[in-house]
Amino acid sequence: MICGITKISLDIYTKPEYFYSGFFIMKHIDYIIVGDGYAALFFAHQLIKNNKSFVLFSEGRKSASQVSAGIINPVVLKKFTTFWKAQEQIDFLKETLTEIESYTGQNYLIDAPIHRIFHDENEQNLWLKKSQNEELSGFLDEKFDHLEVVKNDFNTGKVNQSARLQVSGFFNDLFDFLEKNECLIKEKFDYEKLDTSAASYKDFQYKNIVFCEGMGVKENPFFSDIAVVPNKGHHIKVKLSEAIPKDITIKKKHFLFPTDNGLHFYGGTYDREQLHHHVDESAVTQLVNGLSEIYPHDFEIEEVNFGFRPTVKDRRPIIGRHGSLKNLYVFNGLGARGILNGCYFSKSLYQFIEENIPLHEEVSGDRFK
Repeated sequence: MICGITKISLDIYTKPEYFYSGFFIMKHIDYIIVGDGYAALFFAHQLIKNNKSFVLFSEGRKSASQVSAGIINPVVLKKFTTFWKAQEQIDFLKETLTEIESYTGQNYLIDAPIHRIFHDENEQNLWLKKSQNEELSGFLDEKFDHLEVVKNDFNTGKVNQSARLQVSGFFNDLFDFLEKNECLIKEKFDYEKLDTSAASYKDFQYKNIVFCEGMGVKENPFFSDIAVVPNKGHHIKVKLSEAIPKDITIKKKHFLFPTDNGLHFYGGTYDREQLHHHVDESAVTQLVNGLSEIYPHDFEIEEVNFGFRPTVKDRRPIIGRHGSLKNLYVFNGLGARGILNGCYFSKSLYQFIEENIPLHEEVSGDRFK
């Protein structure tokens, strides 16, 4: 069957319609999704929620989303500012994760707020000043905390409403769910097999295709020109000799927090220059030095991972419809806020397609034309 759920029920599905085309039995579906990161899975949830039939093509390689830290953060921690629709995005994410829990049986929100280590008294004073700002008062806690185990001579500030996503569980469970319901196709999408005039791809007859490919979009002949730029990020997983608290996420230069397997995540870096597909030793050195600055005990590196974030110069997603092929869409450019952007704007894209509700000018791909 092709995935489609009524009222997010586990046992009532939309069945595909079959019809003959020459010697083939075509499967009629509402959507094809191409991609397997946050954009793809949060949009898939919108289709599940609204009882639309679909298949999702996953190449099977771990995307930048799948190796991400899973940070949910409403504050820009360099300048202690917030961003467009931060509170709305936080609220909508919580609502969405509760909906997803109804069919995976798990809620992936980890209540481990960010504690930002202050460099000096000037940062403390700036934090307190910004906490009086109306748009930041709900995020910047006025009470400072001192942490054990790590160096924090000037204490830390807690980011209220920040949290983490249990990344591996989120992806593994959703892929399992899609596979059990015959929505997941584990193969690379072949653009040459797409017949846009007949709205067909292999044995699928579709109404719409949504491309959620991250930096893979540069191989896409329909949207290769969108204004996304790769930003390479490394992180390390380390074994610490002295464990840190499990219920917080520590941040100075990078994020530090425990993972499920007894290791600790530390990262990630940002690099627009070294874009080759292997580990940069300079990035690893940067991470080792950053961790040593706040963690005065022994540690061992167990893993080094990297991915390429699709970023946009104005730090907002690119969402839109193809200029001439009106049933092809793109959802990309989520950047370092992939969870919040992917979740919140998945609904915007769905409403744009299904209800003809205009996209926000700030995220529409038309803003670059």
